[in-house]
Amino acid sequence: MKYYYTYILECADSSYYTGITSDLTKRLVQHNTGTTFDGYTRSRRPVVLVWHEQFADPNQAILVEKQIKGWSRRKKKALINGDYDNLVEFSKNYTQHAHPNSRMD
Repeated sequence: MKYYYTYILECADSSYYTGITSDLTKRLVQHNTGTTFDGYTRSRRPVVLVWHEQFADPNQAILVEKQIKGWSRRKKKALINGDYDNLVEFSKNYTQHAHPNSRMD
């Protein structure tokens, strides 16, 4: 069975890059050597794999990649750290819920 991976890299400039692949080891080498294309990570090397999840269905991997790409940095960091309480907290829509640092009058 072929597997697909959604992954997050931390770049040398501390930014995060999210992607998908069917060969995680090979893809990490490609990011660090810049052999595939002139993309986001090329000027931000070295990169380190900080999170990944395996899927049997490539469409599920793509869906999770797109979802994570829309997240804030702090939400990605909560996922990377396995901080699921804050992951939920950072998912709240602050137009409907008050920001936790705002004053309640």
